[in-house]
Amino acid sequence: MSLLPTTIELLARARADLRMGVPIVMGNQLVLPVETVSKERIATLRAASRPLTLAMTAWRAQTLKARIYDGDIARIEVPEDAPLSWMQALADPADDLSTPMKGPLKSLRGGTAEVEKTAITIAKTAQLLPCVLSTPLWPGLDTREFTKINPRAAQNALATAGHLVPVVAANLPIEVSEAGRLHVFRPEDGGEEHYAIEIGRPSRSEPVLTRLHSACFTGDVLGSLKCDCGPQLRGALAQMGAEGEGVLLYLNQEGRGIGLANKMRAYFLQDQGFDTVEANHRLGFEDDERDFRIGASLLKSMGFTKIRLLTNNPRKVNMLNECGMQVVERVPLKVGEGRFNKDYLATKAEKSGHLL
Repeated sequence: MSLLPTTIELLARARADLRMGVPIVMGNQLVLPVETVSKERIATLRAASRPLTLAMTAWRAQTLKARIYDGDIARIEVPEDAPLSWMQALADPADDLSTPMKGPLKSLRGGTAEVEKTAITIAKTAQLLPCVLSTPLWPGLDTREFTKINPRAAQNALATAGHLVPVVAANLPIEVSEAGRLHVFRPEDGGEEHYAIEIGRPSRSEPVLTRLHSACFTGDVLGSLKCDCGPQLRGALAQMGAEGEGVLLYLNQEGRGIGLANKMRAYFLQDQGFDTVEANHRLGFEDDERDFRIGASLLKSMGFTKIRLLTNNPRKVNMLNECGMQVVERVPLKVGEGRFNKDYLATKAEKSGHLL
């Protein structure tokens, strides 16, 4: 076995580099994140007379009225005199309403966009705005210290459900049940750990009451009234406590998988009048970026194959069934509606198909 890092391990390095604004090498191109790149690095590229291409998702391009020639992304030619602030304004919609005209934007067509597409996916998994800069490598550039990613290998690794390693499990009495047990799982890709709270000792041969709950710092911890996450978390645990058994998976996929910082960006856009889905699209994200395969993987590793799923989201039912779990019943969880989140819940019902 080689001691060199695998593609999955290199992707973990690449995510860390991009979060710090450090370039990575992908194929024959140098890639930088628009959100975190420094003025000094842009100046270095300009001093080397490097042409810059800015790549964004089709959702963001639609908002900016930019032409889309590469399917789910658009490549924009960066003018030679464009400041970093202009590039970051293309990535971040915070000032779209006050400064709507960002162009004219010249979209590139022809050639391959494989590097840019892969780089945007990596940026998403790093919980950065999905917008990157790229420039071809040039003679004399010393790339020895850069993380190097093979685009095709990265695509295959990103499309494969990551393996989750059980780290530890210990008894944890909680308010709803003294017979609580917390399991901690660590993904092999260096991402955030996920947790399973087991109530009682449910049989592995019978359907178990189950909740897949995505982390929500604002709702679960702060008691935010903008969503129904906190009431759903407490309601699910209370129902499991009342029945004497159940499994709650606490998945670290904040903000439907876009991360807390981007969720707050979406909240800022909601304050401007956009709904949840519109805000995600303006940021360049899909309606929902979560990976429900994680939940199926955790349940299988714990020995469960049949579940009664506490959810109002039919997509969760379908995704878990597709991942080999048998959802024998969907158990509604309708709690937490109030005046601050009624529009949010209405959007979930209308645009995301939640049964509320």
